[in-house]
Amino acid sequence: MSLTSTTPSVLLNTGVQMPLLGLGTYKLLSPEDVCRAVDAALLAGYRSFDTAAVYQNEAELGRALKQLLPKHGLTREDVFITSKLDPKNQGESTMEGALHSLSQLDLGYIDLYLIHEPGTDGLDATDQRNPANRAQSWATLEELHAQGKLKAIGVSNYTPAHMKELIQSCKTHPAVLQVEFHPQFCQTELRSVCEKHGVCFEAYSSLGKGALVTDPVVMEIAKNCERTPAQVLLRWAVQQGVPVLPKSSNPGRIKDNARIFDFTLSDADMNRLSALDCGHKYCVDSSQVV
Repeated sequence: MSLTSTTPSVLLNTGVQMPLLGLGTYKLLSPEDVCRAVDAALLAGYRSFDTAAVYQNEAELGRALKQLLPKHGLTREDVFITSKLDPKNQGESTMEGALHSLSQLDLGYIDLYLIHEPGTDGLDATDQRNPANRAQSWATLEELHAQGKLKAIGVSNYTPAHMKELIQSCKTHPAVLQVEFHPQFCQTELRSVCEKHGVCFEAYSSLGKGALVTDPVVMEIAKNCERTPAQVLLRWAVQQGVPVLPKSSNPGRIKDNARIFDFTLSDADMNRLSALDCGHKYCVDSSQVV
């Protein structure tokens, strides 16, 4: 994508810039909701949009962007689109799943395509077919990446063990690992693995499914900064160079969530937030998947 210098971004190992701020689209289902959210996001400066096959809104997102990009004086090359493989397609159906995402979005190519999780739909976490399935999925993504249909490839919800397994066996290193990350779940070991191997560590659920916006420490820091708790939580991540994907269907909140690049948290506040780490997860737990 051709990012302007005003779009804060991180350099991927593919040589491509990925925006630090993206709009998460989970639970945005109706064409009207998708269109309203994308319009508000483009107006607020978002240039990255995150979807997935299981969100069932790839087609709606693609149509919204084709309709709205000209309105905002933008082209396809000005935005960064992420989607993810449906876990039911893990393994031998990966090509079918990825091509379906490409077809649904209908934007020519996908900037970043992720294996959504290390397991396979319909298999137990302890099923020994899981490692072979995700290895087969990765080989297929490597093929589509070489063809230019997927500009970058990566994974989501992988543990340190899953990442080490992939890095040892792959031909193309993952560009991104997208996982849950917030002050209560700092993922220190996983971030270290990513840093060692040049993989961009990207956050989802930065607000802990909303639970963290009422945390007393977060609220106190927000009050002192004259910011919202959500802005403080998102700033905590991007100040560490971690891209974020706040999701909302509310145009006002979408605008507020973008206002995270015009202030800085003090070292003391960053440390206070990081000290909340207690290993608490709110989302997918992949730790039992072999």
